[in-house]
Amino acid sequence: MAKTSDIIQNLETYCKDNNIKITGQRTTIAKVIAESGDHPDVEQVYTRAKKLDDKISIATTYRTIKLLEEANLIEKHDFGDGRSRYELVTDDHHDHLIDIESGKIVEFYDAELEAMKDKIANKLGYKLVDHRLELFVIPLKK
Repeated sequence: MAKTSDIIQNLETYCKDNNIKITGQRTTIAKVIAESGDHPDVEQVYTRAKKLDDKISIATTYRTIKLLEEANLIEKHDFGDGRSRYELVTDDHHDHLIDIESGKIVEFYDAELEAMKDKIANKLGYKLVDHRLELFVIPLKK
């Protein structure tokens, strides 16, 4: 898992390389996303960042999230609830299981499933280079 300091350093490098001013507010927003244990939407990022710096605006939050996406530091997800959600880009691959009743998002990794995805791509004449898997579920009734 990426550390907050790594994300901040990568943001600073990206901004320097692209002649973009690095600000305390941008750093705060990156820190909020890096330390999120969930997949926050823009409003949630804004609310959390505002607690750390009450001068942060929603517009700055939107612009910073766009910047973090362009820098390939975060990725956007659409879990079917009409809100874009964000998480850090990491080297640790995982898939998502979304409970459509509660909205809970569970990250998981299954080696058997990964092998099956490779096998399917190969069988169809392809090499799998990337993928996203999102399972939309409801709880089993007992």
